[in-house]
Amino acid sequence: MGLTKPNQQLQHDLTAAAFAIEDAAYDLFRIAKRCGDAELLVAMEKIEKLHGQADQLKDYADEVNAGRIAWSNPE
Repeated sequence: MGLTKPNQQLQHDLTAAAFAIEDAAYDLFRIAKRCGDAELLVAMEKIEKLHGQADQLKDYADEVNAGRIAWSNPE
């Protein structure tokens, strides 16, 4: 059985958000490389957190795809 349309949209939105976060992390890294070592270290901590959040969103998207997370109809 495939995903319902709302669950397909949820899975798509989670994946898109994850890739947007990863893209922002990459941009932050490129900019931080031009700064000093101290600034780069601070940026790297933030980049690590961004990648962790992106990974979590991808895991949620996988759970939606597997049917373990689903939109429910509010009543």
